[in-house]
Amino acid sequence: MRALRILLIVVVILGGLFVIADRVAVHFAENEAADKVKATESLASTPDISIKGFPFLTQVAAGKLDDVRIGIKDYEADTGDTTAGAPKSIRIDDLQADMKGVTFTGDYSSATASTATGTATIAYDELLKAAKSQPTQIIPGVNAQVVGLSDGGSGKIKVDVKVTVAGASQTYPVLSTVTVDGDTVKVHADNLPKLVVDLADARIRSITDFQQTIDRLPGGVKVDGVQAAKNGVEITVKGSNVKLAG
Repeated sequence: MRALRILLIVVVILGGLFVIADRVAVHFAENEAADKVKATESLASTPDISIKGFPFLTQVAAGKLDDVRIGIKDYEADTGDTTAGAPKSIRIDDLQADMKGVTFTGDYSSATASTATGTATIAYDELLKAAKSQPTQIIPGVNAQVVGLSDGGSGKIKVDVKVTVAGASQTYPVLSTVTVDGDTVKVHADNLPKLVVDLADARIRSITDFQQTIDRLPGGVKVDGVQAAKNGVEITVKGSNVKLAG
């Protein structure tokens, strides 16, 4: 009985040491991976990387991590717009991605996930950069411009359009639908105020309807869906064979 107790104590101690070693190893790997991702994506700040699953050391031995989660607070995505004066980047807030089946090299210089899904937000003030926020003539003597974007409820964006006629201005709230087409987020007015419809439907839509391309997201993930929310447009992203580093 005494020998059995001693054996149990040894097993418990060794098990505790293994857990400690495993947690130390995963913490080191997370820091190394975060530094590699920061360098690969040219990020302004170090991302938050969390390696899930236990034990970590057995995953390392197999050469594949089951689940890696990455968080990037502010990511500057390319817009692909070469128009003079147009914004060349758009800020993506709080990008969170869940990477599955991550294979890697021993020094973490290269890592690729078999699949990735995630979420992020484009703040309304960022999306406003894609709209025509400068006064634009729709017919002689009548100018229009988008002066604000906000949550319209029920998954809609409220687009505030200011129409100026003979020096007098009136702002009209227009509920709009947001969709995604490939790598482009599109905002389309559901309806237009009767006044501007009577004036020039097609021309006013050149003001109310706009789009924003989002290119070069981390690892090559793509925008999969969009929906208007309280603080901005929420986007979902996904990808396969996503390169995290290297």
